[in-house]
Amino acid sequence: MAGSTIDHMVSVTLLVAVLLLSFGIYNQILASAIAYERSRQVAMKAVDLMDAICLSPGNPPDWGQSNCTPSSFGLQDPESAGYVLSPFSIMRLVSSGGDMAYYPKTGMWYSNVSMGEGGYLLTPIADCINYTTAARLLGVNGSYGFQLSIMPTVTVYVSEVSADPLRFKVEVRGPGLAIGGATLNYYLYRAIENPEEDYPLIETFSGINQTDSAGLAFLEFPAVDRSPCAYSIIVYAHLGGLAGVGYASYTSIENNHLIPFVESFEEGKVLLAHSWDLNTFPPPVSALHYNATFLLLTEDFELRQIQLDDSSGLVNYGEGKPYRRVQIPTSEAGILLVSYRRGDEDEYGTVMIPWGISTLGVSVTFGGDPSGSEWVATELRQVIVSEMPYQVKLAVWSLED
Repeated sequence: MAGSTIDHMVSVTLLVAVLLLSFGIYNQILASAIAYERSRQVAMKAVDLMDAICLSPGNPPDWGQSNCTPSSFGLQDPESAGYVLSPFSIMRLVSSGGDMAYYPKTGMWYSNVSMGEGGYLLTPIADCINYTTAARLLGVNGSYGFQLSIMPTVTVYVSEVSADPLRFKVEVRGPGLAIGGATLNYYLYRAIENPEEDYPLIETFSGINQTDSAGLAFLEFPAVDRSPCAYSIIVYAHLGGLAGVGYASYTSIENNHLIPFVESFEEGKVLLAHSWDLNTFPPPVSALHYNATFLLLTEDFELRQIQLDDSSGLVNYGEGKPYRRVQIPTSEAGILLVSYRRGDEDEYGTVMIPWGISTLGVSVTFGGDPSGSEWVATELRQVIVSEMPYQVKLAVWSLED
């Protein structure tokens, strides 16, 4: 009798153990199924959001060239089809990868997209589209987070290797490899003394070259040196359907700089500010005499100069001294180039601002921060921005975990 009882207890114990093990395995399977379904939903939402952003211009379609807030969000070029993005709509995104800048004379904050020496993209936050607005227009506010990265497919590095005479090294790289045999269209803009006016003249040199098998080329200007002057050089590299742009700048002014701010997307207005009004530099401080021109980028990677109204003047500093204003003369993509001179000294500088991100190969990061999220789905697309190939990466995660 005692043996039967013991056998029965052992059987019950084994049964309970098997049931508990089965429940544990079932719970693991159920948890895995739930996790899989959640990750599948996030991945599907990433595809949907990528298509919504890249295959729709939003409403109104030309919101990138206006100061209005769109009623629906999308970055597609309204004059194109497929994965072709508007260089102007991207300009209106509040960058999550750059610092903010405050300009006391306008009392406004500006989104500061980080660029190299001599390049600026400062856009008024009040007229830009922020992450919260975009998420609401896309219908994911509070349910999904996302981060959008837009970057050139081809990278062009330009560096000075000799000052007298001027000589530059150009390196062209695609996705993980050097691009040999690429055609280089290059343009050198040098700010030099104007014998008749206080503002400098802009001297232009251009040419065509080609990269070797290692993706390298050297650009030489035998009769040109950088002293006493300043310059900006822009290089467009292209081979088949691949294209990219790089630039370099040099200024001989140590403490005084002219800084451009976008004032109006719709009217194409840019403010020219004195850096003293943003930061305190050690003396000496002088007013800046400027000369501005607009460089229109054509389909053949040529830069054509377009004269501006009121293209020259004086940018002063300090309380009560107004900033100056220039207006972009076209709705097409290009570059605003401004040369300037410090007071009556033989010291010069140049600055550029892209009108449309692709003209200077600007990268933009927009959206939230996916770090710390349990599951992040990513989508990649190759797109075109004003004839330039770009890569768009979209990261999406759930906010309801």
